[in-house]
Amino acid sequence: MHCDQDGAMLVQYLDGELSADQASALQQHIGECPRCAAEVSELIGLKHSLRAARSRFTPTIEFRRKIERQIAKPRHNWWRTRFVSALATAAVFLVIAAVLWMQRSRHTDSLGEVADLHVEALASANPVDVVSTDRHTVKPWFQSKIPFSFNIPELTGTEFSLLGGRLVYLHQQPGAQLIFNLRKHEISVLIFQKTTEISNALPAGSRTEKRNSFTVATEDSQQLRFVIIGDADANEMQKLAQLIKIANE
Repeated sequence: MHCDQDGAMLVQYLDGELSADQASALQQHIGECPRCAAEVSELIGLKHSLRAARSRFTPTIEFRRKIERQIAKPRHNWWRTRFVSALATAAVFLVIAAVLWMQRSRHTDSLGEVADLHVEALASANPVDVVSTDRHTVKPWFQSKIPFSFNIPELTGTEFSLLGGRLVYLHQQPGAQLIFNLRKHEISVLIFQKTTEISNALPAGSRTEKRNSFTVATEDSQQLRFVIIGDADANEMQKLAQLIKIANE
């Protein structure tokens, strides 16, 4: 099958640099083009490798302190006490700002990984491990594969339909990825147990934001954390998020 799709546009798609219309059209093309689907999967694998390398070689606090001790020079001026006091105050604010920045950066990176999982599923020839519209078939499939249980909502009377699910990992934590259909839109619902790693990685509470041309909604329920991602309208995404939350209360 011949395809003249610009490879640079696939990179822009994964980085969230396309308009909503461009992203939607390209997503449909990826689902129909094996060549582009394979290239997207390869690009996602490269992004995962880069993330792992970045986290592996991030300078530690001990390393930073060692450098600070090496470059610090003793001061004997009359204003030393005042200077040290001001420096300590500034350091406190810097630490607080650094913690907040690191937390936001960690959430951004994790939501980027969630977006990659969604795109990877849509680009795959076999997007789900268990194919079924029956929640009573999909839920039992995950037993013994993940260390927690969850409920899938009753969708009768809604426009949503279940397509199936697959096993995924985020920060080395196992989770369930359910794929739902809403008219011409595919929506992923990722479910994870609230381990320390997941709690640090994903934002808590009910919130909705844009990420990589997708709408991302997050919800909490008991000991579970949910991430709902897709290119459907934000109101529709929130409806599905509420159905998932209520089913697991």
